Amino acid sequence: MSFFRKKIYACAGFNTISLGSGRKEFHPKKPRPGIEYYIKEAGLGTINQIQNPEAIDEGVLGNFVAERFCKQGNLGGFFPMVHPTFQYKPCIRVEGACDSGGLAIVVSIKTILADLADVVLCIGVEVQNSVKAIYGADYLAAAGWFSGERKKGHAYFFPDQFSQRAGACFEKFGKEKVRAGMAQWYVNAIENARKYPPAQEFHNKNPELFATGMTPPNPKVFCEHINVFDCSKVSDGGSAMIFASEEGLKKIGVDQKDATEVIAYAQVQDNLTTPPPDLTKLSTCAIAAKRAYERAGIKPGDLSVLEVHDCFSVAGLLAIEAAGFADYGEGADFVKDGKTKLTGTIPTNTTGGLIGYGHPTGATGVREAVDVVNQLIGKADDCQVKIGADRPYGMMSSMGGNDITVVAMIFRQT
Repeated sequence: MSFFRKKIYACAGFNTISLGSGRKEFHPKKPRPGIEYYIKEAGLGTINQIQNPEAIDEGVLGNFVAERFCKQGNLGGFFPMVHPTFQYKPCIRVEGACDSGGLAIVVSIKTILADLADVVLCIGVEVQNSVKAIYGADYLAAAGWFSGERKKGHAYFFPDQFSQRAGACFEKFGKEKVRAGMAQWYVNAIENARKYPPAQEFHNKNPELFATGMTPPNPKVFCEHINVFDCSKVSDGGSAMIFASEEGLKKIGVDQKDATEVIAYAQVQDNLTTPPPDLTKLSTCAIAAKRAYERAGIKPGDLSVLEVHDCFSVAGLLAIEAAGFADYGEGADFVKDGKTKLTGTIPTNTTGGLIGYGHPTGATGVREAVDVVNQLIGKADDCQVKIGADRPYGMMSSMGGNDITVVAMIFRQT
């Protein structure tokens, strides 16, 4: 039995350039586009792939903290700016920390399932290069329990949270093994980003990626167990995708072969006021993946492509385990052995993930969905992997906070 009461499709995905350090056109002291620019660019990039944009019924915007980074709220007010026919159509802004984009695609799907729309334009967006990194780290700490954790936390709050996870993994599974896996994750991220022109690390020409990934941490200026290369970058950008019913696809003139079917998702919420039950596991991600597989009626081995939330390299290793591809404690070896490369057992984060493509927080969940859909419809260009006829599925897992808010979603090739 299908998890949904009717068929839901995803199509016409688009990612803007992820702008920030590493991009040749980025200069921290020169003016850069504002948040409204990325909303419009991402939206137009998507609707330019369809017919009849006036058939779009409403919009959903995913964003985390524009109020702090950009001093801008009321983001739904930018929706009519994307296309004149959107004037007076409904739009809602959705927030769930770094999973804001993941929640936005869930809201888009729920709206169609509720028969309130046939076509929904989902846009994720964030502009974060508006402040110095140390201030940005404080803004992003809102993804944790601010009144209960922030005052006693590290200046770089979330890097320290995942540094603690790395340290726990070093102690339990062996530092040499885990550190090598983290460095290889960085290598894979940059290699994949080099194949994807919009990626923030597209211009990275470093010939010694593994050695760079192995750079010893410097706790005097950063964190105890991770280095800056273990981290996703400060990014500005947007991503957009259309979700539609069968009737909706007809209205916008998209053939089913140019879309993928969304067959199941799981949205899982942990308690923000309690610490992780085990620093060596992404427990919430694991629950979300398990529920998504069960609802889709498939198992991990049925996937041809995977997108996970690698806000830090150690999170990538733990996410591979949470998705069911490596046993507990074996994620580092799984990655080190090349099994997540584009030619590996389960190609993962094919455009570079958060570390390689970039992490404009509110856009990331939407970007993950865009990349999975592009793979399944064969439009991933130089990043394209083989989608087996016996494995026509892809999954994305997007995480907000320290394994607090998670969306896992499974797509099927049509």
